[in-house]
Amino acid sequence: MTTVSLPPARTAPQAATAGGTRRTELEGLRVLPARHPGRWLATGVVAVLLAMVVHSLATNPHWDWAVVAKYLTWPSILEGVWGTVRLTAAAAAVGFGLGTVLALMRLSRSPLLQSVAWLYVWVFRSVPLILQLLLWYNLAYLYPALTVGVPFGPGFAHLETSSIVGKFGAAILGLGLSQAAYSSEIVRAGILGVDQGQHEAAAALGIPRARQQWRIVLPQAMRTIVPTSVNEIIGLLKGTSVVYVLAYGELFYTVGVIYGRNLKVVALLLVAGIWYLILTTLLTVVQFYLERYYARGALRILPPTPLQKARWAVQVGWAQLRGRPVPAGWAAGNRARGHLTRTARSTRREIGGAL
Repeated sequence: MTTVSLPPARTAPQAATAGGTRRTELEGLRVLPARHPGRWLATGVVAVLLAMVVHSLATNPHWDWAVVAKYLTWPSILEGVWGTVRLTAAAAAVGFGLGTVLALMRLSRSPLLQSVAWLYVWVFRSVPLILQLLLWYNLAYLYPALTVGVPFGPGFAHLETSSIVGKFGAAILGLGLSQAAYSSEIVRAGILGVDQGQHEAAAALGIPRARQQWRIVLPQAMRTIVPTSVNEIIGLLKGTSVVYVLAYGELFYTVGVIYGRNLKVVALLLVAGIWYLILTTLLTVVQFYLERYYARGALRILPPTPLQKARWAVQVGWAQLRGRPVPAGWAAGNRARGHLTRTARSTRREIGGAL
């Protein structure tokens, strides 16, 4: 028979002393940061490449930066920018308005509505945009006059097609109707992405089908629709350059006319590129705030805005300069509040008003 001797049991003071000694030993250990040689190597390579690009842009005289600065705010260039903005806004309104109707037709229970919507999407996605623009511009050749009246009956008013569908009208029809085919699929995908239980719950409450789509389904689908839609609008913004075939005075056509006269091709193309970059940046900012708005019902903590990030960075820098503790991040501040956007003061005010 084997005899096992157990160590004597420690008393409470002895255990506390041992725990304190162990904690002191752990606190005295030196913590070394993890090494990331690959990250440093990649950072160095990218920094060198970026420096080479900046040096080339600054020292190569063929970029003609003086000419770029001269024509960046040239009056005709600004008119071309305004033409591009007008085309984009009008075509986006037509495209997404009609695209929403087509998406609802595709989801309808009527076989005729489904077939017509599918046929529209099939045709307009198959025909190149430049071909559509030229066809709409020559609409007066097919129909010299447009008649308003009773279908298959007498007409009350006759209008010349050329007086209605000019360069701007043909551009809006070509861009807007083509965009509607793509927008309808984006909206339809967003609606189909909403959980089926939302439809069933709305139907169980007796809500009319149109109100279900407008008040319940579409607001939830917007979280999926917004990123792709803004991406399509950015593509539409750049796609307005195709309208140069109609000799309409948008940005790219105006730039082409100017460099055709002074032969400063690269400089004028840079001017157009800078303006497209500015407009795209503005749309990207709008996309951020739209996504943040429609994320209120899905996220517990909303992402910080650029202004909030900058303000927090200033607070961190000021705290480090004064030797004070660094303030908590945006997420921690929202968790402390316990809500997405409400503060404790506003919550108490709402509770007091309710009581």
